[in-house]
Amino acid sequence: MGNTGFTEIISSKHLSKSDFTFQYAIGRGGFGKVWVVEFRGDQQLYAMKEMMKLRIVSKQSVDSVLNEQKLLSVLRHPFIVNMKFSFQDRDNIYLVMDLMKGGDLRYHINKHEHFPEEVAKFFTACIVTGIEYLHINSIIHRDIKPENLVLDNKGYLRITDFGIARVNTSDNSRDTSGTPGYMAPEVLNRKKHTIAVDYFALGVIVYEFMTGRRPYLGRNRKEIKDSIMGRQVKLIKSQVPKGWSLEAVDFINKLLERKPEDRLGWGGPSEVKNHVWLRDFPWKALLEKKIDSPFKPNDDVNFDHRVLINWKDDLDYSLDISSIQPLFRKYYYDCREMKNKPNETTLQAKIDDFI
Repeated sequence: MGNTGFTEIISSKHLSKSDFTFQYAIGRGGFGKVWVVEFRGDQQLYAMKEMMKLRIVSKQSVDSVLNEQKLLSVLRHPFIVNMKFSFQDRDNIYLVMDLMKGGDLRYHINKHEHFPEEVAKFFTACIVTGIEYLHINSIIHRDIKPENLVLDNKGYLRITDFGIARVNTSDNSRDTSGTPGYMAPEVLNRKKHTIAVDYFALGVIVYEFMTGRRPYLGRNRKEIKDSIMGRQVKLIKSQVPKGWSLEAVDFINKLLERKPEDRLGWGGPSEVKNHVWLRDFPWKALLEKKIDSPFKPNDDVNFDHRVLINWKDDLDYSLDISSIQPLFRKYYYDCREMKNKPNETTLQAKIDDFI
């Protein structure tokens, strides 16, 4: 593989593909496939992201892949998709994650188009709980969107895909990664941004729950940016579907404020949780997963089977790997040594090591 730095990323040194039984593929990404696997060590099912090193390097995505692994090595929470193991072989990197049989939120939005307010509020509370954990630990996700929100078989949402998540810094104006349509104006305009960008994305998602579409549309990033900068979206009473409250409308409008300092969430997670729409939500019972979700995914696998049809490896293997400069730092931890629930001091100390 040449001197690319992949020799530094092994977290579970004694694991290999032979320790897992591959059952079937449930998705694909830019670097490879996602499989349902059974770990022979505990006979439990997991989701395994199999990512090709050559593809990662050719797409100049090394930092993104390693960033996700490093963060997931220290993060543990019931409302994010946690990593159980990570290892590598000559050709691939493997991240073994919680298996979420309920499918991603985009799949269900496409299937149902609209959601009743009760379901939307429950999903919103799940997202807020996951975001709160990240923000308390100074992490901005920066790509909150339906594709990165997945359901377990009980109907609880969790946050996944930490490839462009970052520890909050004083100067991140050059970090413009994200998904058009869910990106906050300050990111689109290449300005310094804070945790408030995740709440703008949440506002887009709740708007989508209510209306069946995003507030700002366009065929590309420029058109979406022009749409955002051209007008401030404000839901009004006549646009509210039957069964939705005006408190929900106020919640959405305050999340979609273009100026981050005017946006709900600028002051932190408690500001969002104390909004009148969520103020009386049973947060403790939610965290303990003692609430019966108003939305239950089907018992079968909830994913679009078409995503795997005609997928082929189109990587140009003539890439000269030896010409790639080392891109990595030693910031990995052995997942097997992590506690199930590290205390905040330990977690923050490990995150501080990354800055």
